[in-house]
Amino acid sequence: MAIPPYPCSARSAWGLGLALLTGCASLAPRYQAPALPVASRYAADTGPEGVAAASIGWRDYFTDPLLLTLIGQSLEHNRDLRTAVLRVQEARAAYGIQRAGTFPTLAAQGSMDRLRVPPIAGLTSEAQTISAYQAGLGLASWEIDFWGRVRSLKAAALENYLASEEGRRAATIGLIAQVANSYLGLCELDERIVLARATIASRSESLRIFTRRVEVGSTSRLDLTQVQTLASQAQILGSQLEQSRAAGLNALTLLVGAPIDLPVVAGRLDDQHMLVELQAGLPSDLLLHRPDILAAEHQLKAAHANIGAARAAFFPRVALTSSIGTVSNDLGGLFASGSGMWRFSPSISLPIFDGGQRRNNLSLAEARRDLAVAGYERTVQGAFRDVSDALSARRWLAEQVAVAKAALAVQGERARLSRLRYDNGAAAFLEVLDAQRDLLSAEQQMVQLRRALLSSRVSLYAALGGGSTSQPASGTP
Repeated sequence: MAIPPYPCSARSAWGLGLALLTGCASLAPRYQAPALPVASRYAADTGPEGVAAASIGWRDYFTDPLLLTLIGQSLEHNRDLRTAVLRVQEARAAYGIQRAGTFPTLAAQGSMDRLRVPPIAGLTSEAQTISAYQAGLGLASWEIDFWGRVRSLKAAALENYLASEEGRRAATIGLIAQVANSYLGLCELDERIVLARATIASRSESLRIFTRRVEVGSTSRLDLTQVQTLASQAQILGSQLEQSRAAGLNALTLLVGAPIDLPVVAGRLDDQHMLVELQAGLPSDLLLHRPDILAAEHQLKAAHANIGAARAAFFPRVALTSSIGTVSNDLGGLFASGSGMWRFSPSISLPIFDGGQRRNNLSLAEARRDLAVAGYERTVQGAFRDVSDALSARRWLAEQVAVAKAALAVQGERARLSRLRYDNGAAAFLEVLDAQRDLLSAEQQMVQLRRALLSSRVSLYAALGGGSTSQPASGTP
């Protein structure tokens, strides 16, 4: 029978057995974290500024009171997060079950046997009834963990539990970011709706004025149709924005997990004071602060432990069963002097042939370890991209907002001058039409860019593992 490689040579098998008896050896491969499969710095990082995302909790990062309330409600009522919490409890219980296997199981035992013996020629002439009573304390079949199989399974269960806890933290950070982005989306739509409503009101008044001018013959019907076009465009935009806001409110309600009422309010997007400035740090910091990376690493450690259990299956398994108590042929004498009894039943099972089951089980454990390595590296690379995208968006969106702000001022001046030229007969109303259409587009784009900039900062907070060190971590059982 071929034995898989393990940390000792065949000639030191007896020494290995002695070490295992004292619990100082394991057949699990030594864990070593994979090399960081990303660059040492972020390409879009503009240098340190602000605070570290991992050190600031969401209550301190977000400053909008209404947003803080919504996040608090979502953490209490969101069903996906509740599922993540229940998975942690499930993994904790599974670890407790596996941990219990390292201890012997003691049980009180009691039994009563009655046996009728028929007449036997030469021995008894009459049928006899024999009674036997027994009571004691028994040790169930307990595996003596010479090769670390049970300890490896316990270690794997512990790592899976820790991975589920990190998964819960990742779900929490993700939920906070989703609620914040949904809220910012509603704020954007509110501001755009307010602008659209003001535009609708202004163009409706212009339509009334031009309709009256056509009636008295002071302007052409062509100008009236152009004003009607402007009014229709504004009304359509207003309806589209209202529809988008209703859908956004429904999405936010689902995230919060409870009914919410958010009327349209202008001026919610406060670019300067809504969020705290963050510093990116180094990619190596993600290994310590991103919960999904920590979860992947725990899963990798669990895969290493499972290899140890698979290797230990090639060695003999020693189990111990014993009991101590009393026995008597009548109930009254069960605890009488001289009725004591004991039993000691060690057993050993040496695998000889199983059709390749243990070999394939080891190959399966090693393949899963390799898959866990690939998953860990993919998670690290994905985290690096998340941070890089957020940094790039923060940088370039800030530049776009500055440009859009200047462009909006230009469009406002253009609309004013074109209307002045039309009132003085120096230009056709088509020039006014184009200027007002472009002005409305610039106003809407400005609000969208400001919201996108704020969302990029929310994404950066989540990508850096926001708040991961601001609260005490759960203790291990």
